[in-house]
Amino acid sequence: KNEEKQSTRKILLWTSIIVNLGFLGFFKYYNFFLDNFIAAFSFFGQEIQPNTLNIILPVGISFYTFQTLSYTIDVYKKKLEPTEDFIAFSAFVCFFPQLVAGPIERATNLLPQFYKKRTFEYDKAVDGMRQILWGLFKKVVIADNCAEYANLIFNNYQDYNGSTLLLGAIFFTFQIYGDFSGYSDIAIGTSRLFGFDLKQNFATPYFSRDIAEFWRRWHMSLSTWFRDYLYIPLGGSRGGTWMKVRNTFIIFLVSGFWHGANWTFIVWGGLNALYFLPLLLLKRNRTNLGVVAEGRMLPSFKELFQMGTTFLLTVLAWVFFRAENLTVALNFLKNIVTKGLFKAPVFDGRKSAAVTILVIFILISIEWINRSKSHSFNRLPKNKMLRYILYYMLIGTVLFNSSTEKEFIYFQF
Repeated sequence: KNEEKQSTRKILLWTSIIVNLGFLGFFKYYNFFLDNFIAAFSFFGQEIQPNTLNIILPVGISFYTFQTLSYTIDVYKKKLEPTEDFIAFSAFVCFFPQLVAGPIERATNLLPQFYKKRTFEYDKAVDGMRQILWGLFKKVVIADNCAEYANLIFNNYQDYNGSTLLLGAIFFTFQIYGDFSGYSDIAIGTSRLFGFDLKQNFATPYFSRDIAEFWRRWHMSLSTWFRDYLYIPLGGSRGGTWMKVRNTFIIFLVSGFWHGANWTFIVWGGLNALYFLPLLLLKRNRTNLGVVAEGRMLPSFKELFQMGTTFLLTVLAWVFFRAENLTVALNFLKNIVTKGLFKAPVFDGRKSAAVTILVIFILISIEWINRSKSHSFNRLPKNKMLRYILYYMLIGTVLFNSSTEKEFIYFQF
């Protein structure tokens, strides 16, 4: 009877996984596989004319698919009792603050919170409002302004010298960070207003000293999801060298493919796997677990060099993430490595771009001071008047910049 029960549980688990991934595959990857199928046949001289579908991608499908899968797998592993409350389960899957772009919540963390009676907590609400304000600043002031120059430079990359292209890649680096971590801050802060605690999704990733640390601090809910539900079931780091290398490439390539049906995302994932590999093989992938320069105001020269190197590797990888196709990405990188890299950047709007660079430095400074906190607007002046001056300054800059609004990058995933 126990064997029968276990086999029934396994059938239900795999039915859930196949149905969930089937919907995701159909809506997100149907045309990608079809186009590559056609290209493969064309390469061998066979022309085929199948029907492509003009599919509208459901909003946030990648996020709530993984969220429901975590529930099914955790119930199967007996980490969680199956809920009999359909309303609570539906609320968990469709929880509005993080539905469209995360964080990807675990049923073990979020679902039990729907069973509790909630009372308004003033301190939690104030902290939530602060985090929302900081998220809006990152999105509207940092990301949307960086997007102006990143788009200009990427869309006309043939016209610019190497230093301008590198600056364009750096603008995109801060655009995607401000955009996505800004959304996460707004979602987590909004949830806190309603008495819900969501998991932290970003922990100052650009202060990372190696790529392994970067991935522990960037889109943490996705990184830990892949670790727990893909990497560890595949054997994780327990096997021999070949298994470790194989599992590393699988997790990074799947992570790249999760982001979108384009070879650029797969190459971006593969490049991060190559960055990660030396750390794994030298068993140094877990050396930087703490906060950088802990207990000190300034980093050491070694830490500064490590952060600079990791940041530069990340910037180069983001070129693939941002480019329309692989040809554009490779030409973009090729054009960076020219004599023009040692000349001053030249592009329209350089003066206003200097203001954006100044705002980026303000962001970096505030994040550095609060790098050990759950969010960067956590530690504020004790003086009430100074606090309110800071609030109104942020609100003012957000309102002033709101005319250049752009949709969140992660809405497309």
